Amino acid sequence: MTTNQPEEKGPLRADARRNRDSILKIAARHFAAYGVNTSLDEIAREAKVGPGTLYRHFPTREHLLCEVLHERQEELLSRRDEASAKPCAQTALRAWMIALKDYLNAFNGLPQPFIDAFEAQASPLAVTCSTLVTITAEFLSRAQAEGAARQSVSAPALFLSAVGSAFVHDKAGKYGATPEQIEEILAFGYLNSETAQDAADLPYPISKTGAPHD
Repeated sequence: MTTNQPEEKGPLRADARRNRDSILKIAARHFAAYGVNTSLDEIAREAKVGPGTLYRHFPTREHLLCEVLHERQEELLSRRDEASAKPCAQTALRAWMIALKDYLNAFNGLPQPFIDAFEAQASPLAVTCSTLVTITAEFLSRAQAEGAARQSVSAPALFLSAVGSAFVHDKAGKYGATPEQIEEILAFGYLNSETAQDAADLPYPISKTGAPHD
């Protein structure tokens, strides 16, 4: 999985490489502890570099986040391969969606940068976002071909549903729900099978603003 990275003007000097690696190590810890909106100045201070050095390596917060996510991307791609190997398309899609949700929930607040990247192709996360939608499309197409998923479902919509699930994952308990219940609704909907089939045949209402409504 690739990301939009800041341009490098050749190999880094040993001291510059050490600074960069230190920034990434500290940033990973800060993102995990304080979320994606953690202070970049605090990251620079703990890494014993000036803010200018941090921004020279990582021009924006999103560039830094891209680099920190690389290790987690390797784990996600491994889970993609495991899901692809499953003989049942429905099970494979379910496994991928759970892996995707876990990836998007790696740090508190992480879904928001992906929403921004989904809307603005200039974001450093845009390539990652596009790749995730493409992978989701592969699983979805297989499930649709086997009749396990509705033809009306699109890969971008399914990706955004995973983003939404990740957004509320750590908040579910506050409202008397569990992450597992959210994931179940994501995968199977909230209607029983007969009602769901009837509902699938109905046109989806659109509000005057163009947004779907009940």
